[in-house]
Amino acid sequence: ADGGGSGTPRFGGSRGGPLSGKKFGNPGEKLTKKKWNLDELPKFEKNFYQEHPDVVRRTVQEVEQYRSSKEVTVRGHNCPKPIINFYEANFPANVMEVIQRQNFTEPTAIQAQGWPVALSGLDMVGVAQTGSGKTLSYLLPAIVHINHQPFLERGDGPICLVLAPTRELAQQVQQVAAEYSRACRLKSTCIYGGAPKGPQIRDLERGVEICIATPGRLIDFLEAGKTNLRRCTYLVLDEADRMLDMGFEPQIRKIVDQIRPDRQTLMWSATWPKEVRQLAEDFLKEYVHINIGALELSANHNILQIVDVCHDVEKDDKLIRLMEEIMSEKENKTIVFVETKRRCDDLTRKMRRDGWPAMGIHGDKSQQERDWVLNEFKHGKAPILIATDVASRGLDVEDVKFVINYDYPNSSEDYIHRIGRTARSTKTGTAYTFFTPNNIKQVNDLISVLREANQAINPKLLQLIEDRGSGKCCCQAWCIAFFPEQIGSSIYLSSLPKMDMEGSLLGSSGDLTSRSRGDRRDRYSAGKRGGFSSFRERENFERTYGALGKRDFGAKAQNGAYTAQSFSNGTPFGNGFAAAGMQAGFRAGNPAGAYQNGYDQQYGSNIANMHNGMNQQQYAYPATGAAPMIGYPMPASYSQ
Repeated sequence: ADGGGSGTPRFGGSRGGPLSGKKFGNPGEKLTKKKWNLDELPKFEKNFYQEHPDVVRRTVQEVEQYRSSKEVTVRGHNCPKPIINFYEANFPANVMEVIQRQNFTEPTAIQAQGWPVALSGLDMVGVAQTGSGKTLSYLLPAIVHINHQPFLERGDGPICLVLAPTRELAQQVQQVAAEYSRACRLKSTCIYGGAPKGPQIRDLERGVEICIATPGRLIDFLEAGKTNLRRCTYLVLDEADRMLDMGFEPQIRKIVDQIRPDRQTLMWSATWPKEVRQLAEDFLKEYVHINIGALELSANHNILQIVDVCHDVEKDDKLIRLMEEIMSEKENKTIVFVETKRRCDDLTRKMRRDGWPAMGIHGDKSQQERDWVLNEFKHGKAPILIATDVASRGLDVEDVKFVINYDYPNSSEDYIHRIGRTARSTKTGTAYTFFTPNNIKQVNDLISVLREANQAINPKLLQLIEDRGSGKCCCQAWCIAFFPEQIGSSIYLSSLPKMDMEGSLLGSSGDLTSRSRGDRRDRYSAGKRGGFSSFRERENFERTYGALGKRDFGAKAQNGAYTAQSFSNGTPFGNGFAAAGMQAGFRAGNPAGAYQNGYDQQYGSNIANMHNGMNQQQYAYPATGAAPMIGYPMPASYSQ
């Protein structure tokens, strides 16, 4: 590969130097906005759609009935009728062969209406929930578009450019594109940060018709002259709302400035906020707007949403009880979403010490480790994935059955994208959410999402709105409403922290307290130190972890609270967790050490006779025994 240096790059564009990955300056500052003269540009064709006779015969009433049944809303002029069967799209024979191999029965709603629009050469905006089949909605028309263009020549850039917000989404789009492009003898590549640049540059220099890219890495290559967008006539912005959330708007505008203005542009989004609308107005011309589902913010109706109103200190206990139930299911693949990288590492470490087959993924992991963790999760070797929002969009694993929002996200849009990791395509799934006083600002939006999806609403959420509207102190109202048995006197209430009407802690002078400021730092700086006053205190805690008593869920009192007693298993260790007695809970008959309960096998050797440290129904394990757990490196501890 060309390492840069002096002289004019063979691909044109800007001059300059090696791909050193500059650390300063604005991304794309070397790229200048091109002044296009449409009369001098080579002509190209973008309307290839011919209505199938079955579509022509379809009446207006039949079209409206189909759109109504699929919750399809269309805006714009000259929108063609939807197709109902694959053969009505008139795709090439080799494309149809791949569709048949994948055993698709009929197009999804976004495909049925989106394919005729895209094949007609029109600009379009597609707003649809995750898992609705939007990737094929733009990839198959892209293949038809490319087949009608002149062949690439040496030095030409891609004809179809797909911009995606994350590496994971870009890789998944590439997997789909590779299967169909091979059948059509086209070449595709995926370029993203965190991976070596050399192989990506070689793919671009050899010529590819389809390029799937994240904005940052593409701008690096454009500035270094390693590719160009002179031949690009089909542009796709996938998950445009997410790219704006991540601050990619300046990069997107720089990239679009390098593409001829008479291109065909398709924008896809799960939500339709005003920022995305403005982007559509700037980049698209006389576009058709297709909306699948409710016009307002909506979640997948195939997902059962369960909201648990609780305090932060209760989350760990509730998570463990949930995982006990989930792991007894045959389909138990679960994603647990947390807010910060620090919490992701801490929760992963804790769960693995307790024997749970969990792995963690967040933005600070290397690309190699992220790929490996996702591969282990997809193949079921580690059915529990603990993730930050880096995986909340674009993570396409077909058989995820459960999503747990350990930390509630910052917006309802993120909530919808998180729970959208389950119930892909037409499948069903379950989403559990822990909602705490710190999330009170989101309560109205959450209730709106639940109502739109016809979900049961926890009465405690409604009580929160009432208390908030009545002007009560949020923290005190919360405790009175949901924990009356713990409120014994007005003295207790006076000891509670004061909060403003938005749910933020206030000091005596009305300012945000240091705790609130610490929470804000935790959100943006990968978390706090977990309550340890010094590194030595944390180190001592880690060393004595096996000797610490753990809460047991064996006996349940009449009022529903779990007591601290459990089975003794013939040993003096009351709850089966203290020191060497920890093997009573997870590795009966092997007192070699408390930390080995999850590394050699999944849940224990005498699993048929043990209750896993819990006085409840035993898991339904196959007769052959659980597969041994892979050796996964523990996340590094953090220094002061």
